[in-house]
Amino acid sequence: MKITTIGLDIAKRFFHVVCCNDQGRLVRKKMLKRVQVLAFFQNHPSCLVALEACATSHFWAREIQKCGHKVKLIPPQHVKAFLIGNKNDYNDALAIAVAAKQPHINSVGIKTIEQQDNQAQHKARELAVRQRTALCNQIRGLIAEYGIILNQGVNNIRKNITLMLNDETKSLSGAFKTILRQLQTQLNVLDSCIEEYGKLIVETVKSNTICQRIQTIPGFGPMVSSAYFNEVGNGSNYQRGRDVSASLGIVPRQHSSGGKDTLLGISKRGNSYLRCLLIQGAKAVVSRAKTKNDKLSQWINRLVQTRGHNRACVAYANKMARMAWAITVSGEGYSAV
Repeated sequence: MKITTIGLDIAKRFFHVVCCNDQGRLVRKKMLKRVQVLAFFQNHPSCLVALEACATSHFWAREIQKCGHKVKLIPPQHVKAFLIGNKNDYNDALAIAVAAKQPHINSVGIKTIEQQDNQAQHKARELAVRQRTALCNQIRGLIAEYGIILNQGVNNIRKNITLMLNDETKSLSGAFKTILRQLQTQLNVLDSCIEEYGKLIVETVKSNTICQRIQTIPGFGPMVSSAYFNEVGNGSNYQRGRDVSASLGIVPRQHSSGGKDTLLGISKRGNSYLRCLLIQGAKAVVSRAKTKNDKLSQWINRLVQTRGHNRACVAYANKMARMAWAITVSGEGYSAV
């Protein structure tokens, strides 16, 4: 029987393949070592290959596409519903193949190398920010043991460390000051790393035409536009702007039954990092809208009056995502009406 769909369960060393015909019947299954994967697909007739959207899946999707196959990445939460029997690698691969044939399940866009490069910049910067926050909390905790309470904030930590190291009247021992100097050096290194990653992101955005167009929307800066491009790409994987905002979790959750619609808070699905950046950009626009009189500001001000400041910020973040998709797909820039 002709194989039309292949479900591939990827891992670090051993990959499991199940092959199905056009009726969904299992025809063949096989375990492959990592070095055998590409050779298997190079020698196999062209068909639909389905993978879970997980770690390393975008790399394998690009490589399998080069072998002449059509590749579909399935969100893991949708695969789970089609798992039959006990969990094992072959059953996982079969569930992936079955989920790939469901027309109502949207696939994940395959990231380009450029998108993954940009994403790596954001991930590295995010890691440095987390490490700096943890270091500041550690410094505050250590100093509190000596009866000195510092307020939160990186700038406050920087200023007070210098003052304490230079002040001979403080009840800090020489041994602790030695430790404090080393912690100060670590803090300076992390500050430098965050600054360098930020500059790298800004420089990358300057050479990206999609990011340049997106930045014409109020609330989009280099950081937000770069993160948006990493997630959405050229927008071809979405049918409309509402799909983008839904995938980012800035639409209401529903708990509807019996013909009665019940809308709750935002769903918070998808990329939490990008959702956070969009809402931060929206807050900057909403806070300044009260001094402006253009149509966008009037719309925002009406929302603030009727729904409150926070809901207005989320509503504009939703609008930002939809406008960015429209600009990405159309190739045009933002024009205020």
